[in-house]
Amino acid sequence: MKQPNDVFNDLQQKMSEFLQNSPAKDVEKNMKAMLAQGFSKLDLVTREEFDTQTQVLVRTRARLEELEKRVAQLEQRLAGGSAPQD
Repeated sequence: MKQPNDVFNDLQQKMSEFLQNSPAKDVEKNMKAMLAQGFSKLDLVTREEFDTQTQVLVRTRARLEELEKRVAQLEQRLAGGSAPQD
């Protein structure tokens, strides 16, 4: 499956090849401007931003699992009647 960037790059390359063989250089400029304007209206993030947030989520999930285990241990101690030791 192609990535969205690959699809856009393929489209741009094909349009460039098509327009190189025709006198319609203005059409190429207009198409690029229209695509750029359309992309700017979309709520997109860069791959770098996405990867950074994925890493943050992984670390947060691991920390949450650690805390859930600690809470379960503390609840077990309280239910057993012994006071937690620090």
